[in-house]
Amino acid sequence: FAKEGAHISVVYLEEQRDASETKRLVEEHGRKCLLIKGDVGQEEFCQKAVAQTVKEFGKLHVLVNNAAEQHPQDSIEKITEKQLDRTFRTNIFSFFFMVKAAMTHLKKGAVIINTTSVTAYKGSAHLLDYSSTKGAITSFTRSLSQALADKCIRVNGVAPGPVWTPLIPSTFPAKEVETFGSDVPLGRAGQPEEIAPSYVFLASDDSSYMTGQVLHPNGGTIVNG
Repeated sequence: FAKEGAHISVVYLEEQRDASETKRLVEEHGRKCLLIKGDVGQEEFCQKAVAQTVKEFGKLHVLVNNAAEQHPQDSIEKITEKQLDRTFRTNIFSFFFMVKAAMTHLKKGAVIINTTSVTAYKGSAHLLDYSSTKGAITSFTRSLSQALADKCIRVNGVAPGPVWTPLIPSTFPAKEVETFGSDVPLGRAGQPEEIAPSYVFLASDDSSYMTGQVLHPNGGTIVNG
């Protein structure tokens, strides 16, 4: 986004080092980067984050809902109410909160991009709550696109397959990390830089006739057959 000329707000929970490195990279391209620390699972924080962004940059043109957490469990009985609440708050409640907070500032031509997942389409035995939220995000994206069409605000999604992010080694057993992504047709997990162009495309005028759609950078897994 910075390479395309955008000023950026990055909302993060505890990842100070990653956030600072992102800010450095954005500023290398001559763009501004505002770091906002907090929990997107809380509506009040989402309101403050949007307000800070608009105060800093004067407007809000693109909203990317990307926050997520996952907690693998080998049976549904092990998913506690606390885990369920936490996963849903971060992964889908936050999308509602952010969009609600942003609506006052999103004008004609604005774009909302939601991160869903290949698990929304094929499921995941060990990520029941996570994959459920991702399915909800897909439906949220389709429904919101219809609700905002008359305002000329486009809403689309990206459903990555296996991608090397810090979430993988921090939540999966070592054996699964070793073979992560090997089951897709391309035989490997993707890199974040292979996913990012999907977001930039959906934010650009090149996708002006797309709304309510989901892109699938997933290494070849067919999900719409």
